Amino acid sequence: MADHTATDINRIHWDDRARIHARDATGYYRIAEFRAGADTLTPIETAELGDVSGLRVLHLQCHLGLDTLSLARRGADVTGLDFSATAIGMARQLASEVGLPATFIEGDVHDVRDLVAGAFDLVFATWGVFCWIPDPGRWIRNAAAMLNPGGRLYIADDHPTAAQLEEEPGPDGQPRLVVSKPWRTAADAPVAYHVSESYTGDPARIDHPECRQWAHALSAFVAGVIDAGLVLSFLHEHDGIPWRRFSSMQRDGTGLWRLPASMPYVPLAFSILATR
Repeated sequence: MADHTATDINRIHWDDRARIHARDATGYYRIAEFRAGADTLTPIETAELGDVSGLRVLHLQCHLGLDTLSLARRGADVTGLDFSATAIGMARQLASEVGLPATFIEGDVHDVRDLVAGAFDLVFATWGVFCWIPDPGRWIRNAAAMLNPGGRLYIADDHPTAAQLEEEPGPDGQPRLVVSKPWRTAADAPVAYHVSESYTGDPARIDHPECRQWAHALSAFVAGVIDAGLVLSFLHEHDGIPWRRFSSMQRDGTGLWRLPASMPYVPLAFSILATR
């Protein structure tokens, strides 16, 4: 029952975040650029997915639907799922504004088989997904059940190593990375956080700041792929991510954020492609 309680807490929390993100006061989500024709996919998934034209794509935990609709702009037939009614409402509004065909469904990702009809050529989920999920193995099994034979599962997210780290001043005054968070947590033992502002830099207060998060070992994702009966095509680790996790990070010419050469070289993101 702890899982259901945590999900309810997080749903309310993300309804608040979605309202803040939808106004995009700081431009973090590039909604104005998207309305003008921009694509929100990063160089990582662009390089690893290849051509998605003509594919039937299911985007899990799609939030405001910007990446979902970017896949539609690239020619995919898209469906997005998210548990936040506020986020789904914004996604539908954006689809209508820019004239892109898309289906957006409100519901818990663990109920995806009951909520979404048919099978897909690609199930897609990226960036900030799995810290909100109690059990990656269960998530991957559900995602695999949505695939056509030959269909692909693609995920990209924060690297578990980077998720353990925080930045603090060292003895010489220069920033250093220290381990401050758990390597992994049990599904029934999430970490409770109080988050009063979102990560976009907007100072608007989150009305329901309590949330629950989980930590997962990288091996949990590989084991999840194997247990779901999928064939692992690749597991990649990346030294760039789409957001500024640490203040010392610098943005490169592709829009990704990287640690400076003076900092330890650590993996910041990972991606997996697996095939049914």
